[in-house]
Amino acid sequence: MDTDNGSEFLNHTLLRCCEQHQISFTRCRAYTKNDQCYVEQKNWSVVRKTVGYERYEGPDACQRMLALYEALRFYVNFFQPSMKLLSKERNLGPLKKRYDKALTPYRRALQIAGLSTAQRRQWEALQRKLDPVDLLARIVAARDHLLTSAK
Repeated sequence: MDTDNGSEFLNHTLLRCCEQHQISFTRCRAYTKNDQCYVEQKNWSVVRKTVGYERYEGPDACQRMLALYEALRFYVNFFQPSMKLLSKERNLGPLKKRYDKALTPYRRALQIAGLSTAQRRQWEALQRKLDPVDLLARIVAARDHLLTSAK
């Protein structure tokens, strides 16, 4: 597990849990904003765009946020394609970026060579059961419900 240096990650409970389950725990370099750039990018494009910067406290807000993230993770991973940067090059002019084909994280995961047949079938069955319109409605309802508990 590799985290930033925020106090939400650096605590004795998490360190004990990592030791108990033999999970390697590392941290990024202090004040180096690009060490966690991929996570921070998703933090903005998924989390902050959905829940904003409000302060949520207490068990009720936690339950509301869990309900929101339950629907949001399926919606983003199964129905929101993204493009991955393949290369950047500059030849005496503007920077040229090449991207791969836009795919959902689910489709990218299916391309992993070591993915077991059982895992592939499980994900495919889950994807067939999901309805993007229903998920989006659940996200909007959960977000509106969560906003009522903002401080």
